[in-house]
Amino acid sequence: MTASSQRSAIITGGSGGIGRAAALRLADDGVRVLIHYSGNAQAAQETADAVVVAGGTAVVFGGDVADEDQMQEMFAAAIEAFGGIDVVVNTAGIMPLAPIAAMDLEIFDRIQRTNVRGTFVVNQLAARQLRAGGAIINFSTSMTRLQMPGYGAYAASKGAVEAMTLILARELRGRDITVNAIAPGPTATPLFFTGKTQEQIDAIAKLNPMERLGTPEDIAEAVAFLAGPGRWINGQVLFANGGAA
Repeated sequence: MTASSQRSAIITGGSGGIGRAAALRLADDGVRVLIHYSGNAQAAQETADAVVVAGGTAVVFGGDVADEDQMQEMFAAAIEAFGGIDVVVNTAGIMPLAPIAAMDLEIFDRIQRTNVRGTFVVNQLAARQLRAGGAIINFSTSMTRLQMPGYGAYAASKGAVEAMTLILARELRGRDITVNAIAPGPTATPLFFTGKTQEQIDAIAKLNPMERLGTPEDIAEAVAFLAGPGRWINGQVLFANGGAA
């Protein structure tokens, strides 16, 4: 494969968890990756180093996904490094939990800014700049179906992500660009474990028939499918949760 024909991807939130697993999995398919981070430059560089050690190509970029100027700079950096962009994977997100009645509205606004506005900003730029044959992969959550107490603000933000995903897929008619969302179930990432007791973790792990938490690698396989061979999957929400809902 020549450099000009090799596919390239931006992965927001690529410094850890699902983002890191997705970067490594796409790199295994020969995709060059830009690994975005918002605060942990060291973790992003460690992910990039792991990609390079495995024989892939990676660069890193730090910025706020909800800031359109910073994200435009990120897209420009990817184009400069790779010559174009084929895949955008939006794993960046935050998940503070509280009952709706108790949720601090400043925290609620922060969740919506990162998860909704951030996805919208990156999708807008991707819609303008992805090459034909490309894929936009957003991230929702199975909590929109599981409806567990405490997840109201987070699930609301991901409901918005699903809506924009389905509409953008139809707005890109004729462009040969797919737009889908992955809705993971509970997945063993630092974001999931934060603030939970072992008893809570064990109970949540039992929700699906597989009776375990998902792994970042489980979700990365879904990313690789939508980024590569899954060209006839478009305008869909793929629930990757072991059968929990």
